[in-house]
Amino acid sequence: MKLQIAKDKLSAAVSIVSKAVPSKTTMPILECILVDASSEKIKLIANDMELGIETVVEGNIEEHGIIAIDADIFANIVRKLPDGDVMLSSEGEKVTIRCGKAVFHILGRDGQEFAYLPDVDKNYGIEVSEFTLRDTINKTLFSISTNESNKMMTGELFEIRDNTLRVVALDGHRISIRSVELKKTYENKKVIIPGKTLSEISKILGGDMEKPVKIYFTDKHALFEFEETVVVSRLIEGNYFNVDQMISNEFQTHMKINRQEFLSCLDRATLLVKEEDKKPIILLIRDDNVEMKITTTLGSMDEVIAIEKDGEDLNIGFNPKFLIDALRAIDEEEVDIYLLSSRAPAFIRDEKTYCYLILPVNFINVD
Repeated sequence: MKLQIAKDKLSAAVSIVSKAVPSKTTMPILECILVDASSEKIKLIANDMELGIETVVEGNIEEHGIIAIDADIFANIVRKLPDGDVMLSSEGEKVTIRCGKAVFHILGRDGQEFAYLPDVDKNYGIEVSEFTLRDTINKTLFSISTNESNKMMTGELFEIRDNTLRVVALDGHRISIRSVELKKTYENKKVIIPGKTLSEISKILGGDMEKPVKIYFTDKHALFEFEETVVVSRLIEGNYFNVDQMISNEFQTHMKINRQEFLSCLDRATLLVKEEDKKPIILLIRDDNVEMKITTTLGSMDEVIAIEKDGEDLNIGFNPKFLIDALRAIDEEEVDIYLLSSRAPAFIRDEKTYCYLILPVNFINVD
């Protein structure tokens, strides 16, 4: 094999596929990036058997071939090469990487041993823009659980209903829901996509409103196609939680508050919260303002913000991080918060785009 590829293009492609290289594996071949120039395109592929990424890199093929190269070594070499064209060649399992006056000779592996991405049936698929997909992931993914004991909570529900894509994440303390209007109407479908997959996709995606992402679903896999990249992921099998049963339209207290002012106050409050602390921020909701109090081992803070309120006065406590995550995921200048009691979930939501449910924290009542 003998290839000529611009350093910046090769570096970008290696960075994309490296996201599917496992950190630990009993199969050394999976620690590699496959360079496949056996056809008319140069493809880079990585696959940890749960997540696989393939991207096409522009370059010249002088001799066709295929070779697997250790991902860490390959990425580090490419990153530190001088600018210019990279000559990548292999003879047997010996690989030569040349750029300018820098020449590396390393050992590769037989590319025929590499596990290619699975073939995914494209009978069922939807289309969204790069911006929409990345935005939706980033505004929900913080609510997934990192605890592997409940696999379902480590993924997000992608639910298609007619012309709407609803994305749901939850971790037992909060729920994040985002709804996206699709350009077409589709057959209803539900799949659970691992959070790791979505996290890596959001890092690869650009923010272009016009560039489409095609997403195909089967019973076992999800396939994402955008520009010159393909991402294939195993799905989490099982039935997702019935979040509709957890969402209530009943409330005793409704407040409208300036999002940025609320967020700034919460940010100030967390200055007094150590990582191991679980001290809540307490909201004393009255007719035209909410008083926010927090007391930790480092000190205390008290601040008052003006609000518009309907309904009953209420004292309620929250983990401030959960409020901050939800508020940062909202773009509107003002937000509506609906509450039933000091022990019932709070809902930050609009009419149809988003809903963030946050469970309260018990505290010693203050006034």
